[in-house]
Amino acid sequence: MKVGFLFNHDALHQIGHTAPIIAQIATFPQVEVHVLTSSAEQEARVRALIGAEAADRVTFVPLDIGMFARALDAGLRWIAPFRRVAVLRENLSAFAALDVLVVPETTSLLLRDRFGLTGLRYVWLPHGAGDRSVGYRGVMRGFDLVLLSGRKVHDRMQAMGLITPGQARIIGYPKFDTIDSAAPPEPLFDNGRPTVLYNPHFEPRLSSWYDMGEGVLDWFAGQDRFNLMVAPHVMLFRRRVHASVEHARLRWRRNLAHRYRDCPHIRFDTGSTASVDMTYTRAADIYLGDVSSQIYEWIARPRPAVFLNPAQVDWAADPNFAHWHLGRVVDDIAALGPAIDHAGAEFAHYRPAQEAAFHHTFDQGAEPAALRAARAIVERFG
Repeated sequence: MKVGFLFNHDALHQIGHTAPIIAQIATFPQVEVHVLTSSAEQEARVRALIGAEAADRVTFVPLDIGMFARALDAGLRWIAPFRRVAVLRENLSAFAALDVLVVPETTSLLLRDRFGLTGLRYVWLPHGAGDRSVGYRGVMRGFDLVLLSGRKVHDRMQAMGLITPGQARIIGYPKFDTIDSAAPPEPLFDNGRPTVLYNPHFEPRLSSWYDMGEGVLDWFAGQDRFNLMVAPHVMLFRRRVHASVEHARLRWRRNLAHRYRDCPHIRFDTGSTASVDMTYTRAADIYLGDVSSQIYEWIARPRPAVFLNPAQVDWAADPNFAHWHLGRVVDDIAALGPAIDHAGAEFAHYRPAQEAAFHHTFDQGAEPAALRAARAIVERFG
């Protein structure tokens, strides 16, 4: 059985979700593993995560596009994922050689729906376990197998009629397999102050960056009690213009970082490996964000959290904002300072909710999540 793992994104944030499965499924004698990547950086990251021994067991397949597609991508990359679709269309023979394709995104279903690869079986593992409505869409009905982190995501999808009982398997969260949870994280600053991680999303309507980001940076620049690590969703700084089909909104991303570069207690990471491998979510003391699913990686070790609501969303009974019950929600930037100052004292109130949310979101089995995922694939299609 030829099982392919596709990595076809501008950034590296999706790789940690499915790459751990590669090392596990490569040990099954009836499986031949192909790793398809559309950049040298993706291949290097996969190799780093799975290790040299596992890498020797798999076949790496680089995917490229032609000169005409590259020219179009050069003009469109800042507003649309043109290259991702072109990679699918121009490498059909590589995909046709497979029996099963494992992906952490949904665009790959174009291989079947638009490009005619109906004999290939498609496996989806979401790259995150968040609450936003974008993670609960009808497109997921098209996958032959859906691998999920826990009851929260599974039960919501099932209630919405997006998955059937035989279509989905709960396997845990393979990204957790990539870290040593027993090893203490390295401090992000050496001044002894508590560190706040600011993790804004790029979503045009709900991200705090567009309307509150400057206020956040100004407040932290003007005080000397907290450090600030600014590590947004990696796609925020990949494009200047962000579009939301769901909310019919376009936003221009301002680059504020240069104004604060000389502030010793503020640092920026707009897209390094550390911003996607849980370095910051493990090491910081207080989380400050909006709608990123990284909050669920944060509560693997419960700590204070504060959420920014620039759109004045009526969120309390909305499942798309369930994570906002895990800390104080700030609707006005003027309330940011008190929220940060009191986050530690208020944490006892939110800790039970964080612990319950973690166990509802992530199934903790006796075996590694990646091994459970590998077995689910082999059992279903082997």
